Amino acid sequence: MTTLAALQTLIAQGESETLELKRSTAELKRAGETLCAFLNGEGGKVLIGVAPDGKLVGQDVADITLRDIAAMLGRFEPPARVEMSRVAVENGRQAIVLEAVPSKQFAPFVFESKPYKRVGSTTTVMSQDEYARLLLDRNHSRHRWENQPAAGVRLEDLDREEILLTRATAIEQRRLSAGTSMDVGDILDRLGLRIDGQVTHAAQMLYGTTFLPDYPQALLKLGRFRGTRITGDILDNKQEYLHAFAMVREAIAWLDRTLPLSARFPKGAINREDRLPVPAEALREIVINAVIHRDVSNQSSYVAIAVFDDRIEIHSIGDFPTGIRAELLTQEHRSIPRNPLIAGAFHRTGAIEVWGRGTNRVVDACRAYGIADPTFIEASGAVTVTFKADVVAGAGDLVPKRHQVGTKWALSPHQVQVLTLAKLPRALAELMGPSGRSDRTKFRDQVVAPLLGAGLLEMTIPHKPRSSKQQYRTTDAGRVALASVRDA
Repeated sequence: MTTLAALQTLIAQGESETLELKRSTAELKRAGETLCAFLNGEGGKVLIGVAPDGKLVGQDVADITLRDIAAMLGRFEPPARVEMSRVAVENGRQAIVLEAVPSKQFAPFVFESKPYKRVGSTTTVMSQDEYARLLLDRNHSRHRWENQPAAGVRLEDLDREEILLTRATAIEQRRLSAGTSMDVGDILDRLGLRIDGQVTHAAQMLYGTTFLPDYPQALLKLGRFRGTRITGDILDNKQEYLHAFAMVREAIAWLDRTLPLSARFPKGAINREDRLPVPAEALREIVINAVIHRDVSNQSSYVAIAVFDDRIEIHSIGDFPTGIRAELLTQEHRSIPRNPLIAGAFHRTGAIEVWGRGTNRVVDACRAYGIADPTFIEASGAVTVTFKADVVAGAGDLVPKRHQVGTKWALSPHQVQVLTLAKLPRALAELMGPSGRSDRTKFRDQVVAPLLGAGLLEMTIPHKPRSSKQQYRTTDAGRVALASVRDA
């Protein structure tokens, strides 16, 4: 119940995106329009009995007044939750507080057959396109493509090792019960990826092994272009159909191989520091976002990464969810996953949070790195994140890469350590242990992946890169590289 003191505090704030002042119930129609706008947004209150200048004047409230308010509230479609309270003011009058409580499950709302939205402190009629999009979102939340049965897809068609890896990682992150069995069907049930015994589209996108012809949206496009325009020469062009987890790994590994890795010696340090043009954690966050938030229901959907001489662009087909705008991504904002089941599986593994802080961390990482903030743009049915980066400068310092003189290699201390240990086949944990590093993903992406890409290291089970029995061993080329480093 609103008190007089609380009411006066609200009035002092003035009209805003969530507050409207009305002198009396003579303005009930306008009050209804504003309540509709609040219902379609983040909620809000209409205060009746307050003059435009903020003076609390109140009004007489009789039975007919309450009937008029009830009649006004009955003109919402679908029925809306609007809570009413009355506050006594001077001269026996009362102020009426009408609070609109939004519901994403039932939005969009209309009042007298028209949808309204709030823009600043103004209420306006919503465009047909925006109304249609909200309707689509409402239907999507109830009948999402991702939670529909994947016709013809069986448990045997999914990547069993990837599902077991999700289980193990989720248990390690304490986001799945340690008592979860090794049965892949049971794991999918616990992740909400199997309904009534039927594999869902989400399970197929997360763990599928075969995508054509039914799932062309499982496409990852990777391209390195000379110069600053898409019409420049293509230096590298790769397209693969992959499930979501593999897509993230492949994209990150490709960026690690493609981007120059410069080296510098921080002041006062004796070991060199390897440095990508963009923070690795920022790239990883945006790649994951592109994969899990794209419009997977659209068969023309894909994720694309384009590297130019002056920038890195990461594209994801699909608009922002309703309530999210590009400018909000660098501010505090809610997490509104387009594909909750897919996002949920990634969350269980610790790859993402659920608080909408990912893009904020990306901006913070870029600022700490001393580079420009990324830009977020929604256009032509796609979201594009662009990092400004000098991809050409320092390209001569790629690691690992042969120096221009002789046969020496520019290897980081950790890479030298890995090649030395891997003269005998070793598991990733064995290779990582002596380095003192604790982040397996960063160690794999920043240290091991470049060695694999350069042919200095190889997998013992190359056809099953995520096998729990996977080990790594130094190749003949790796032994030569080690020798050249020691002779330096």
